[in-house]
Amino acid sequence: MLGWEDFPPGRVIDCGSTTVSREAILDFARQFDPQPFHVDEAAAGHSLFGGLVASGWHTCAMAMRLMCDAYLLRTTSQGSPGLDELRWLKPVRPGDVLRLRMTVLDARPMRSKPDLGLVQSHWELFNQDDAAVLSMKGWAMFRRRAHAMAQGQTR
Repeated sequence: MLGWEDFPPGRVIDCGSTTVSREAILDFARQFDPQPFHVDEAAAGHSLFGGLVASGWHTCAMAMRLMCDAYLLRTTSQGSPGLDELRWLKPVRPGDVLRLRMTVLDARPMRSKPDLGLVQSHWELFNQDDAAVLSMKGWAMFRRRAHAMAQGQTR
């Protein structure tokens, strides 16, 4: 299991890729974001986007899945206190191949819970043309290793 100590500032993790299907865009949008440019191809063709696009929230969910599969499910993660920044930079379309990169920006022990550490990360999602489609910055909480705490190590 990866713990807080495994996420020093500067660490970069390539989180793999996923291909976006038309069906996945429609399914997600029908449930959670039924705006016309996400659920109706004809209406989407007349929108600013000129065609069907994924919901930004669907794009976030795909990034989260890539994180989970690449590293998060093998960590001592205790959740997240939230995001500081979220930007949808380009539309995501059916057939796009998205890849995620995570960069650790900061890491520090939690003062209020000494068995936990905070990690600030920047997640960037790119399409098959290497164009950034999503940028997120936020924090995660991870358990610290008992031996590090017992020895008084903070990093």
